[in-house]
Amino acid sequence: MKINKAEFAISSPTVQKCPNDTKAEYAFIGRSNVGKSSLINMLCNSKGLAKTSATPGKTLLINHFIVNNEWYIVDLPGYGYAKHSKTVRNKLEQMIASYILQREQLINVFVLIDIRHDPQAIDVEFINWLGKSKIPFSIIFTKADKLTPTKAKQNAEKYMTKLEEFWEILPPYIITSSTHKTGRDEVLDYIENINKSL
Repeated sequence: MKINKAEFAISSPTVQKCPNDTKAEYAFIGRSNVGKSSLINMLCNSKGLAKTSATPGKTLLINHFIVNNEWYIVDLPGYGYAKHSKTVRNKLEQMIASYILQREQLINVFVLIDIRHDPQAIDVEFINWLGKSKIPFSIIFTKADKLTPTKAKQNAEKYMTKLEEFWEILPPYIITSSTHKTGRDEVLDYIENINKSL
């Protein structure tokens, strides 16, 4: 897929305020500081499209980016950022859950996972919640440039082995690096194939 144009559309505090149209939406979510904004910018070939920050937990709204005037990338707030107050965390969790469960235009959730770490309970719980809620999703491993290709593959496979404890059929995954643009074509082709089938 070629991206000719990608631009910010709207930030919404609730699912009800999201764009009132029928275009397909692909949501990106992960723990704070997983590299979500960098990945979105890399996919869209635009350095400043999604605001990257050294401070985790910056995204507090549902951010829509329109791609080729045809479909949306949706940047969801990160989960599990301990420095937010409990009230803010609960509000974010409710916002994320209501968007994922209620948004009819949502086609797929990409769960971003930092490939450098061992499987984290919070990610596994979130993935299992998506499964129980019957939400289509895929896993994107980020920051692969921080490891050798062999180590990155081993870590991804270790994650899949962990998920085998809960899943009969494992979700698809893609290994990426925003720095080296690794996995860019795979993610965009994945989205394009789904768009063609709609």
